[in-house]
Amino acid sequence: MTVLLVIDIGNTNISLGVFDYDGEPGKDDLALHWRLSTHRELTSDELASSLQSLFGQEGRKASQVTDVIMSSVVPPLIPIWERVATKLFGREPLVVGPGMRTGMPVRYENPSEVGADRIVNSVAAFELFGGPVIAVDFGTATTFDCVSKKGEYMGGCIFPGIHISMDALFERTSKLHRIEIARPKQVIGKTTTGALQSGLLYGYAGMVDSMVERIQPELGDEPARVIATGGLAGRIARESRTIEEVAPFLTLEGLRILFEKNR
Repeated sequence: MTVLLVIDIGNTNISLGVFDYDGEPGKDDLALHWRLSTHRELTSDELASSLQSLFGQEGRKASQVTDVIMSSVVPPLIPIWERVATKLFGREPLVVGPGMRTGMPVRYENPSEVGADRIVNSVAAFELFGGPVIAVDFGTATTFDCVSKKGEYMGGCIFPGIHISMDALFERTSKLHRIEIARPKQVIGKTTTGALQSGLLYGYAGMVDSMVERIQPELGDEPARVIATGGLAGRIARESRTIEEVAPFLTLEGLRILFEKNR
């Protein structure tokens, strides 16, 4: 049995997943998943120790891993995690980047500019839901990645993430405070907390709907499916008219799919 460790290194968090599967379609299983804070100062020894502890807490051994694939939008962390994989598993990981087979033509003017996580999400969205499809990722940045009916990566849009927007607002305004992003009692806030919750939650949901409506004509006549992922995807999706489905592990699934295309 193949035990695949997938690692997605983001600016804020690192998502990890373990797939137990025999390579047959529909037979894969996301057995474990974790989310760690991204710390650029940690050494490979510290990360290896943390990873061993995570496996141990689940009654598993890191030595059971047979293959590793990772994507990263933080280039300095790639060699550190490569050393982690070599120490724990005796092999270097597959790294998503130029030269990797994705099965998806990239229609970007400069394909090397596209973040690895955006390609991974796009491959997963198309493989799992078909095209045309729009993958909306609510991460450090809120990204829209658009795939044609033929499975071509067409490009997308990038917005400041919800938490970045909130932090910038609080840093520049002395009377506003950090809040939990939750559904307010009404759209017209009667308190500062309510007003902030309304603006952030409904504002981002409205932004998603507006962007999807603007993107749709450029993807053709067939309505595009809209798939959301990322930490706040569920909350935003409940207020959105256009998001059809929330796929919390879309990036991890995309890494699994890319592993199968490249092993």
